[in-house]
Amino acid sequence: MNIQWNAEGYTQNFSFVHEYGSQLLSLIDGRGLSVLDLGCGNGALTARLAQAGFQVQGLDASPELLETARRNYPELAFRQGDAVDFQVSVPFDVVFSNAVLHWIDREKQDAMLRCVSRALKPSGQFVFELGGHGNNALIHGALERAFARRGLTYRMPFYFPTVGQYAARLEAAGFKVTDAHLFDRPTPLNGQDGLYDWLCMFIKSPFEGIDPATREDILWETVQSLREALLQNGVWYCDYVRLRCRAVKESEI
Repeated sequence: MNIQWNAEGYTQNFSFVHEYGSQLLSLIDGRGLSVLDLGCGNGALTARLAQAGFQVQGLDASPELLETARRNYPELAFRQGDAVDFQVSVPFDVVFSNAVLHWIDREKQDAMLRCVSRALKPSGQFVFELGGHGNNALIHGALERAFARRGLTYRMPFYFPTVGQYAARLEAAGFKVTDAHLFDRPTPLNGQDGLYDWLCMFIKSPFEGIDPATREDILWETVQSLREALLQNGVWYCDYVRLRCRAVKESEI
């Protein structure tokens, strides 16, 4: 799924995405390895990987985010590419990905995993985190109800698998799963309109074809309906659930 990103707003207000993602680095086994940061976004985690001593290259589909990455980290290599269909001239030791894979449509997941496998050396590592089963269930449920009250259908824009579902996909793509963990991570948002801002940043495709006034009504109704559940001591939270994995390439399918 490709969307047009507000790169400046993403960088200023949603830095928690790469800050939490930095915890993933500990799953990489080895030092000085070559790493492809798949879905590198604004390059913040790519820079963390470089600082940790890895030989890193960033790849992302968004020209807006890549422009920010190149401006902020001119010493690093970034290129544009689709996670489902990309090629590398020299295979990597590691493919690393944070908060990206759940954006890829369910029916394209297997193609993406085969593409990752081709980008890895034999016994290469795939280290990643994505939204897992139950991720933002309160938010998506509230949106679905707000759409339904207007006779509209809310189409879930993400893929949030269970451990078992994703492990099976990885194994079918020639990987051995060495670490898989599904966990809750309630995440604070910035500002008094934190949830509204989050919805505007990340929930885009369900509103395609809906007039702006109806969109605003749905957004504010969703925010108000979640006030009791997700507003704590004046701070908005998202009900994140994350799936964190490490897998090793055993064969190429």
